[in-house]
Amino acid sequence: MEKKQFQAESKRLLDMMINSIYSQKEIFLRELISNSSDAIDKIYYKALTDDTLSFNKDDYYIKVIADKENRTLKISDTGIGMTKEELENNLGVIAKSGSLAFKKENESKDGHDIIGQFGVGFYSAFMVADVITVISKALGSDVAYKWESEGADGYTIVPFEKDSVGTEIILKIKENIEDDQYDEYLEEYRLKSIIKKYSDFIRYPIKMDVTGSRPKEGSENEFEDYQEEQTINSMVPIWRKNKNELTSEDYENFYQEKRYGFDKPLKHIHTSVDGAIRYNAILFIPENIPFDYYTKEYEKGLELYSNGVLIMEKCADLLPDYFSFVKGMVDSEDLSLNISREILQQDRQLKLIAKNIKKKIKSELQSLLKNEREKFEEFYKSFGRQLKYGVYSNFGSDKEVLQDLLMFYSSKEKKLVTLDEYVSRMPEDQKYIYYASGESNERIEKLPQTEVVSEKGYEMLYFTDDIDEFAIKMLMTYKEKEFKSVSSGDLGIESEESNENKDSETNENKDLFDYMKNILSGKVKDVRVSKRLKSHPVCLSAEGEVTIEMEKILNAMPDNQNVKADKVLEINVNHEVFQSLKDAFEKDKEKVSLFTNLLYNQALLIEGLAINDPVEFSNNICKIMV
Repeated sequence: MEKKQFQAESKRLLDMMINSIYSQKEIFLRELISNSSDAIDKIYYKALTDDTLSFNKDDYYIKVIADKENRTLKISDTGIGMTKEELENNLGVIAKSGSLAFKKENESKDGHDIIGQFGVGFYSAFMVADVITVISKALGSDVAYKWESEGADGYTIVPFEKDSVGTEIILKIKENIEDDQYDEYLEEYRLKSIIKKYSDFIRYPIKMDVTGSRPKEGSENEFEDYQEEQTINSMVPIWRKNKNELTSEDYENFYQEKRYGFDKPLKHIHTSVDGAIRYNAILFIPENIPFDYYTKEYEKGLELYSNGVLIMEKCADLLPDYFSFVKGMVDSEDLSLNISREILQQDRQLKLIAKNIKKKIKSELQSLLKNEREKFEEFYKSFGRQLKYGVYSNFGSDKEVLQDLLMFYSSKEKKLVTLDEYVSRMPEDQKYIYYASGESNERIEKLPQTEVVSEKGYEMLYFTDDIDEFAIKMLMTYKEKEFKSVSSGDLGIESEESNENKDSETNENKDLFDYMKNILSGKVKDVRVSKRLKSHPVCLSAEGEVTIEMEKILNAMPDNQNVKADKVLEINVNHEVFQSLKDAFEKDKEKVSLFTNLLYNQALLIEGLAINDPVEFSNNICKIMV
């Protein structure tokens, strides 16, 4: 029997096909099943134009049989089969695809689509097999043929006996080696897992003989082994069903089956697009944060299918980082795939789908905010932080996409409010959107800096997330209203008369403030009369872009750059403590130093900042008590 050489005639080429193109060995089964599905599709297409040929879907299936004893794995189908010439052309020429040629001839028929487009998928089986045997009988032929190959050395074709039309591919599975356990491709559970993962939505049944154990009839304690033929795949993808036929429970079951999360989805989005590029998508907004969400181990991305066959488990390019919590899948017939069917060849297609998905997710979140407020707030508690990161990252390029979805706790409403709700309630004389930062709402409410804003009756937003101020600095304005921290130098609230009084107090006590500033040299930029304090004696404010809260956050990071805010110690000249300061300045300069350090440390404590020398602080308190 003469051994024929592959027309591609290159051992190196075949080695590349089976060792470099595919990222995972298990993909060979996806490729072979896809080829079998193509073969059945071809009969279906022929039946559309040939009146003598009927197509009863129940007669068509794919079967996977593992034989551990003989180390063989057989994938058989009841498809169109191949003639001797077709075996030569399709299997003897590496990278030639019979499916692609057939697809071009039958492109516009009925909405079915041929899966396979590349001739190399078949050769992926050499990743796990030493020998591949193909037995095929073509539709309308009386003769079957056996094609066999051990790899790059070539192949043989001989006549063979086969009763029915179709193809059998028999793989002689390799022996285990140190790094690769090939036995797994003979294990029932592993084969079922691979089929479910990649080929669950092939439109024809994929059958296996499944073994198990069950109670004997009439006995609860005795068990018997059994073997039965089971269909492993679901066949009809949920995303191709009419939305009206599906219930929330159907979507929840799909979410659980695909292991998108251990929770329930808070919201599902089912969309079908038929435009410049056609695709179906089912997206889920989870209820809870995945345990690894804010770690380096978390991988974002949607499952990507091409005509029902899984191409990528995590296609990161389909989601922007700020929507990385979204789970789900996209299926498109229009994707241009590379030779291994694992990578897209045209970025433009993916970008178009990603752009549409981004718009859809935002639209659904806005709808949730408007119509199901409680659900949105539940979502926001889990993933609001990620939206704020989205505003801050990429130099704020996505801030306009996300700003209407942001929420912050309101000093007036005592609950989360949107920026739009805040601005819509602003009095005419209010110039700014005021916010206060701190570790918790309770601590913020006690901040001395909030007094004058509260007295004015203005609403404040409470920032308790470490990303909040950074995001707002990037946002800068909302609906032409600038954001203003209650700790900033100028609050835009004081009247001219009040400002004149403060200026007068400053001039009158200039020597005292200069003396205090000298005592706190290197710690504060200035000491001045406060325009914001009402009942408290002292507070810190900040000048410049870095606020006190930002200083705390930046310096808590592993790569601490020792960033410092330009702090100002503000003194309430109407508080009785200030009179003690003035008296001490006239009579006892040493006491001024004591009071100044105490007030500075008091202001640090109010801000939640560490005192440099707690022992000195404690001793100073004791001096006053004595």
